[in-house]
Formats: sequence, structure tokens, C-alpha cells
Amino acid sequence: MNDCFKNKTILVVDDDPTNCGLIETALIKKGVEVRIAHNGIEAQKVLNSWKPDLVLLDQDMPKMNGLELLRWMRSQSFEMDVAFISASGSAQSVKAALDSGANDYIRKPFSFQELISRIGVRFRITDLVRELEKANKQLKSLSEHDDVTGLYNMRSMYERIDHEIKRSNRNKKPVSCIMLDMDHFKEVNDNHDHVFGSFVLKEVGKIIARSIRETDFAARYGGDEFLIVLTDTSLDGTKMVTERIRKGVQDRDFNDGKNQIRLTCSIGYVVGSPDQIFDSKSLVRTADHALYESKEKGRNLISEGALPLQKKSA
Repeated sequence: MNDCFKNKTILVVDDDPTNCGLIETALIKKGVEVRIAHNGIEAQKVLNSWKPDLVLLDQDMPKMNGLELLRWMRSQSFEMDVAFISASGSAQSVKAALDSGANDYIRKPFSFQELISRIGVRFRITDLVRELEKANKQLKSLSEHDDVTGLYNMRSMYERIDHEIKRSNRNKKPVSCIMLDMDHFKEVNDNHDHVFGSFVLKEVGKIIARSIRETDFAARYGGDEFLIVLTDTSLDGTKMVTERIRKGVQDRDFNDGKNQIRLTCSIGYVVGSPDQIFDSKSLVRTADHALYESKEKGRNLISEGALPLQKKSA
């Protein structure tokens, strides 16, 4: 149980100095960092600069009572747990506190053994919630990312592109789509093995990731094809990025210590203007057609695609 108190912080809000001192002493013995406020106004000042894991809150205080402070905290979206400590143990008082967002209600007088145990319960619940949130984020990331390259997969990519198109329309900025396909990649698996093939794809993913900004995003489209979306990027900027990626692949010596190969890639791209009508699928389709044009012209080339001439009405 002691582990749940490790590195935890508590703000004690109580107008009785004796109560504050006793509670502080008991908590410090558990390794908790404790701060004291003697009324709601003092507590507000502390909470504006310090976010504890738990607030122990007395109900009856001058200037601002506990219920008023709690309602202010929730209006400010402070998410830390709050436990009331109050001599007012009526059902109405408990209901008012819990309905306002309190997580627990401890009646005075109380034993310190009970207080520590109930605080420990709150900390264990908080730790479990945080672990669950972390696990959910990891699961979300795994579901959205390709396990070989670390780039996005195509599961939610079209939604991302449509969102970016809407944003670019609002900001009157272009959005660019790039399709990349490795040249003669079949030879990698045929002449080496799939483990080396995965190594190559992972390295290509790194080249792409290093060539774009944090505001851009890239995905493994499937097999040895990649899709890249550039935000707020002009035609000249898009050309620079595509050439950087093409040259990065061409100059890379793919060597895992056992296998070695030099490869090239073919690229197609399209720049969507905010005065044009298009969606994610038409953007990707146009870039894909440009990619196949690069393939047909001899590979290791970059081709520009053009969206259908559908302009928005003035």
C-alpha cells in the first residue's frame, strides 16, 4: 500500500491550524508532499500554480467554503481528486459535495488510520485510471501505425486527409499528396529474404520521416508503397520534398550486416489548391496516377499530377 503514496502530492485546505498540522504530519510520514491553505482564497492561489494529486477539503471555512471552492475547481477543469473532511455529515451535505464533483467524503471526527486508508484508495484508483489511459493511447497508436515502418497505416488515413483538406480550405493554403513506390522491390524478397525486405521498408520509412515536418504525415500505403501528405506547402516546396526523398532512397546503402542492396523509388505528387474541389480519394488517386507515369517513363523519376479542373464558385 505504501507504494501508492510514492511521489504523490496533496493540498490540505482547512481553517483549523491544529487539524492541518496533524494531517500534514501523518501524510509526510507516508512520503507525501503536502501544502497547506487555510481558506478557499488561499487554496485558489495555490491551485493556480500547483496541481496536486489530491485536495483534502474542509467544508466550513471563512471567505469561501469548501463547496464553493470545489465548484470553482471544476469550473476551471481541474481534474485532481477532491476528498471532503467535514463535521457536517448530513445526507444533504454529502450529496451536495458528491454532486459537485467530490470523490470522497470523510466525516469528522475520524481516525488517522481511516484517513490514510481512504487516501490510499483514492491514489490506487488514480494510478489505475492513468495506467488505463496510457494503455488506451498505446492501443490507439498501435491501431493507427504500421508495425514495420512506424508510419501511419491506411486505416484512418483518408479521414486525416479530409480533415487536412478542410483545414487548408479555411486557411486558404494548398495541401499536397505524394505517392512513392520502391523500384524493383520484388528482387529484395526474391534474392534475399522477407526479414531484409522489412529492414529496407523500415529504413525507407525513416528517410521519409526525416524529410517531412511534424505538421506533415506519412503512411505505408501497402506493400512497398508510401503515401505522404504535406500541409501548407507550395508547388516548389512539394518538389523540394519529393526530390529530397528520391535522392535519399537512391543514395542509401541498405545494409543490415548480412545483406546489402542499392535501390531507387518512383514518385508521383499533386498539389491541391484551396480554390479547387477535391476530396481525399481524388487527391490520392491523382498522385497515384502520377506515380505510374514515373514508372512508365523509366523509374527513379518524379511526376506531377493535375486534379480535374473543378473550381469553386466565387
